[in-house]
Order: sequence, then C-alpha cells, then structure tokens
Amino acid sequence: MNVNIQTVHFDADSKLVDYVEKKLSKLFQFHDRITKVDVYLKLDNVVHNIKDKVAEIKVHIPKYDFFVKHSSKSFEESFDEALTSVITQIKRKKERLAA
Repeated sequence: MNVNIQTVHFDADSKLVDYVEKKLSKLFQFHDRITKVDVYLKLDNVVHNIKDKVAEIKVHIPKYDFFVKHSSKSFEESFDEALTSVITQIKRKKERLAA
C-alpha cells in the first residue's frame, strides 16, 4: 500500500504524520487489495480568523476509488471521522460485491 500525505497551507509536525500513518495501517483489515491512499490535510478559511481543519482521504482499489472529506476544529478529529466514513464505504462495497 502506497501512502501519500500532503499538507496544504501549513507544515505538519511528525506527531500528526505518525498518527495518520498508524491509523491508515488498519485499512488492510477491511480490504486486502488497497493500492494507494492519498491523505490531504488542509486549513480552510485561511483568509478569516476561523480556521477549520479539513481531512480528505482517497483510497484506490482496483476498479474502485473512495473519497471522503471532513472538517472540524482539529486534524485528529477530522481524520478520524473521514477514516470511519471511508471504512464504511469500503465495507458496503465489499458486501455488495459478495451478494
């Protein structure tokens, strides 16, 4: 599995990158043919004082792509919600293929 983590409008510290990589390693439990995972961490509303933290996850499986975007006040919370959503999508697709 190829993991690509990109940050937009800021530089991520190593603790955040390690957190994301550790959580992404659990994706193999849900599908064994994941080829690539793209994670985008962004600061939204940079022009204003309110800065939402946005996490986007793209999961590439042969013939299928899954995409999720979540925003909240912390990157960890945004990433966790996005990861939960993408896992749900993967499970749903796998159930449909099995039926």
